[in-house]
Amino acid sequence: MPRMSHPEMSGPLVVLLGGGPGDESLLTAAGAKWLSGADVVVYDRLVDPALLELCRADAERVHVGKAPGRRGWEQERINDLLIERARQGRLVVRLKGGDPLVFGRGAEEAEALARAGVPFCILPGVTAALAAGASAGIPLTDRRFASSVAFVTGREDPTRPETRMDWEALARIDTLVLYMGVGNLSDVVERLVRAGRDPRTPAATIASASTARQQTVTAPLAELPKAVEAAGIAPPAVTIVGQVVRLRERIAWRERLPLFGKTVMITRARPQGREMKEMLTTLGAAVIEAPAIEIRPPENPGAVDEALRRLGDFDLVVLTSANGAEAFVAACRRLGLDGRALGRAKVAAVGPATASALARHFITADIVPQTFTTRALGEAIRSSLELSGRRVLLARADIAEAALGESLRSAGAEVTEVCLYRTVRPAGLDEPSRAAIRERRLDWIAFASSSAVRNFVSLVQELQENESVGQLLAAVRLAAIGPVTAEAIRAVGLVPTVVAEEHTARGLVEAILRTGG
Repeated sequence: MPRMSHPEMSGPLVVLLGGGPGDESLLTAAGAKWLSGADVVVYDRLVDPALLELCRADAERVHVGKAPGRRGWEQERINDLLIERARQGRLVVRLKGGDPLVFGRGAEEAEALARAGVPFCILPGVTAALAAGASAGIPLTDRRFASSVAFVTGREDPTRPETRMDWEALARIDTLVLYMGVGNLSDVVERLVRAGRDPRTPAATIASASTARQQTVTAPLAELPKAVEAAGIAPPAVTIVGQVVRLRERIAWRERLPLFGKTVMITRARPQGREMKEMLTTLGAAVIEAPAIEIRPPENPGAVDEALRRLGDFDLVVLTSANGAEAFVAACRRLGLDGRALGRAKVAAVGPATASALARHFITADIVPQTFTTRALGEAIRSSLELSGRRVLLARADIAEAALGESLRSAGAEVTEVCLYRTVRPAGLDEPSRAAIRERRLDWIAFASSSAVRNFVSLVQELQENESVGQLLAAVRLAAIGPVTAEAIRAVGLVPTVVAEEHTARGLVEAILRTGG
């Protein structure tokens, strides 16, 4: 969301933005726009790292998170940073977990900006109380049980000599939501009971609300601290006290999602893994992205340009992947070409994902096989067209097998092959991926190509653990997008658990679901 350039219509230089409770999909639409346009993003510890993927690649990212009991950035230093970057004329987004004005220090930051004369705005976010209640199936108000609700902090300002809590008044509120109170939950419960709250009042503590890691413990109020300790609940967590907690038995929904509690690692290249990630998270899974492939430009873009400039000379253009379709369209645009450049040429796509990638750019695939493999694609082309004397452009990846081109040539076609993109192995796995493997936290690994299998195994081997890849992944189930990928899994000494019937991201997710998760 760019600032207006006219001096009398200038917008804010600092945006105090609520990032929501942890689920990236709960960021507001306005928040996503500001974040994608920011020059500088100053973010907290509890912000979902996925939100940072919305930032421009050249945006400065500054982590100023504070952890309980640990020394972090002083608030004055954060204020100074916001002012300094803003005075450089840069758009600064101060990304805070939850809502910036609910038990955060957004008001202090706003006051500092106001004193410094820095233009700013405040955008709300979904606060933890709302997310925890909705995600755990606990309404904060209900006409049968609760017409009042209070948000209470479990940690007051340590510089104040005495508490401002009116425990007697709080004990009479229908629903209490306690923030930041895991560490001193016993003390809070004791004060509430002493102030008159029934020790049998239903209560719940919800950790990592709205995420696939969500954990909920319910108990009568007086017994909740021991139940929370026994369950190993750790921050971030909120506690809800009131008769509304009883409704959770009937309307809890997240824990009933088919993949809730499962952790799935996806190895597709970004951003191709986005579709699969969205499907899996909707089904309740925790998703760890560990791209085993990076997409790079071809080593000889001149050959691609030469072929595309004479698109109208071809009778058929063949695309063997969604990545290839996107690279094809991007190269055409770079040369100032659009769909008209295809002339009379028909288009063949290996499967619906490739066809959909073309359709987004208003190119319709004429031939799509029923089985989404290059072998099936060759058979579909041969059965649809008389290839003798036809000129075919086969646009593919650098590692594509030669079989499709040979098949088309054997049918009499004159085939020109160009490499649209290269697939390369990343330098290494990031720390979250390495930790998930080392700590045995994975239930599934999903593979969408043979090269992803080979690259992933080599990346795991480089972890330099005392165990082999087979030992590290012994308890992990492996999902293959198709038979070729399944064979690649076997070739590296592992065993595929399931093979997708439909060779697409959706088919891969459905294969995981067929096993019951």
